[in-house]
Amino acid sequence: MSILMVFRIALRALGRNKLRTALTMLGMIIGVGAVITMVALGTGAQATIEEQVKATGTNMITISPGNFSSGGVRMGEGSGELTAEDAAAIRALPEIQWVAEGVNTRQQIVYGSQNSNTSIQGTNVDWPLIKSWPIKYGQFFTEQDVQAAAKVLVMGSNVADLLFPEQDPTGLNVRVRNHVFKVIGVFTSKGASSGGQNQDDQVFAPYTTVQKKIQGNQRLNNITVSSFSADGIARAAEAIRGVMRVQNSIAPGQEDDFRVQTLEDMVAFRTQATSTLTSLLAGIAAVSLMVGGIGIMNIMLVSVTERTREIGLRMAIGARGSDVLLQFLVEAIVISIVGGTLGIAMGYGIAEFVKWYQDWPAVVPIDAVITAVGFAGVVGVFFGFYPARKAAGLDPIEALRFE
Repeated sequence: MSILMVFRIALRALGRNKLRTALTMLGMIIGVGAVITMVALGTGAQATIEEQVKATGTNMITISPGNFSSGGVRMGEGSGELTAEDAAAIRALPEIQWVAEGVNTRQQIVYGSQNSNTSIQGTNVDWPLIKSWPIKYGQFFTEQDVQAAAKVLVMGSNVADLLFPEQDPTGLNVRVRNHVFKVIGVFTSKGASSGGQNQDDQVFAPYTTVQKKIQGNQRLNNITVSSFSADGIARAAEAIRGVMRVQNSIAPGQEDDFRVQTLEDMVAFRTQATSTLTSLLAGIAAVSLMVGGIGIMNIMLVSVTERTREIGLRMAIGARGSDVLLQFLVEAIVISIVGGTLGIAMGYGIAEFVKWYQDWPAVVPIDAVITAVGFAGVVGVFFGFYPARKAAGLDPIEALRFE
């Protein structure tokens, strides 16, 4: 019997019970659709993370305190300490283009009857160069402001819009705790950072001002640097590690009490976390594929029982056991493939709906589509083989007597 004839018989048999065939396909449709949707949303999230991180500049490096062990116990961030001397030593490296000391705090900023609780980032004049962040109004503070610990602020666009709606606030004064700061500039809108923080909802001041006027200590929370090129970022990171070990008097063989992170590290960490979650969700969705496969097996066993006399008649007029096996196996595969194809369409539709309704990125990789269709076919073969083999093993005489 030709394969074309087998397909024709299989399709005719499935068409006799259209509702049952459709319900059997439903498990496969839902399973494949769920897998495609989860993979699309997870892949879209990974792509967004990569774009957000790399938008800050692929040659950026961050040094933060921590990664220190004592007695076999990892102490974590905050166990080490960064100082302005560390930043000065890093600035002297030939691989480094810009260096910005970082001090972070959160304070209430008051102007007249308006106020905003926001993040104050203490930094220096290299910050807008590292971040490629242009000024909308006014200017950024100068090196003289940093040296003098001047009480000046540059605002993110969200803070400026809240305190000074529809006006240029440069030259106006605001109050931070019991200090009066002068607004000298406003950044253009930047959006979310790689960590999801709204970069426009913060203000910037000389790090020396934040240390002396607000925090009352000389510590740095981080140091942000930029290498001359993305190709030289690995050499720059290694040079920074060497300088920091000397600065902190770390003996050979001892662990670092600081962390040096490149954007590639951040991308890898965040995408790995998202990938793990995506794999978990896809695995859960794949369970419904198995349930759909069990449904196919169940219906095919019922079909074999219902068509026992038909099978006996076919074998009586010359059909071989392999022909009967192939016929039922093809029916199971057709159910799986058609259901999988409809499931892909459903997955695409749901992903696009979520993308439109929730503004969530959704990317459907072609390998996920191919894998879903292939897996659907494998499920059809796996769960359809036993009923097909049972049909092929029927005795023709007994089958013809079956009521």
